[in-house]
Amino acid sequence: MILYLGRRLLGMAGILLAICAITFTIFYLLPNDPAAAACGKTCSPERLAEVKIAMGLDKPVWEQFVSYLTSIFAGRDYGSGPTATHCGFPCLGYSYEYSLPVWDLLIDRLPVSVSLAIGAAVLWLLIGLGAGVTSALRKGTVTDRVLTVFSVGAASLPVYFTSIMLIWGIVRSADLLPYPAYHKFTENPVSWASNLLLPWLALALLYAAQYARQSRSSMIEAMAEPYIRTARAKGLPARTVTVKHGLRSGMTPILTIFGMDLGGLLAGAVITESIFGLPGIGRLFYDGLSRSDQPVILGVTLLAAFFIVVANLLVDLLYAYVDPRVRY
Repeated sequence: MILYLGRRLLGMAGILLAICAITFTIFYLLPNDPAAAACGKTCSPERLAEVKIAMGLDKPVWEQFVSYLTSIFAGRDYGSGPTATHCGFPCLGYSYEYSLPVWDLLIDRLPVSVSLAIGAAVLWLLIGLGAGVTSALRKGTVTDRVLTVFSVGAASLPVYFTSIMLIWGIVRSADLLPYPAYHKFTENPVSWASNLLLPWLALALLYAAQYARQSRSSMIEAMAEPYIRTARAKGLPARTVTVKHGLRSGMTPILTIFGMDLGGLLAGAVITESIFGLPGIGRLFYDGLSRSDQPVILGVTLLAAFFIVVANLLVDLLYAYVDPRVRY
């Protein structure tokens, strides 16, 4: 298991290094004037000259890339004299639009995106796996057909349409929930959950449909395996056969898509956060695009890549737990 983990960690480091090289090429080499792109729309000529020096654009490309990598771990100073700003680890750049290090902006918005992602993930797993397993065990029945139609219909609706309909139906018409806003969990857990319930539902309905279809097909395939017939012949309870043998075997493809989905959502759900007005990383990314704030866009891109790579590492470890053959 230790060797397996070591190989995965080396692979993770290699992927992150490749992502850094790709983002450096996109944000530093492809633009005609990388300093102007980093400085934003409201950049003065004096500030533009400072940005060019800070980015080291007068140095060879390889030195720029080394500085780009080392600054992430060792940090760097932006500006000079008493007005200089130190960007510590992890230094993902400096936003001249906000006059703050990008990491400070991200860490301020991260609790919102994490709350949104974790809550939605719990809901879509409960709804999606429950519907998929029920459909598989009742294959060909009316229940199976109804759940299949629901899954296809929910997957066909874009998240912005579902979000607007939830706001109109639950908040404005029925007045059952307050309009979504973010409240810290430590201050008021009930207010935190009630204000995020609509965004959770909007995301959960979209993802649950995909998980229901995937889990249904996986369970049907798993329940047709010879070892399932053997377990039933030995007289094991139906719940043990379904959960311990069938569901565990059918979890492999579910873990794959779950790692990708959760990793992407942790870096922000742009549409959902924008519609519900949540100050998360997705909303920060949208504002960065609107303002042409390249350091913010780059920082969110690197953070999203990190979350997805880490999520896939955790999925690999869960593979080894679910299926011991993977360890070898």
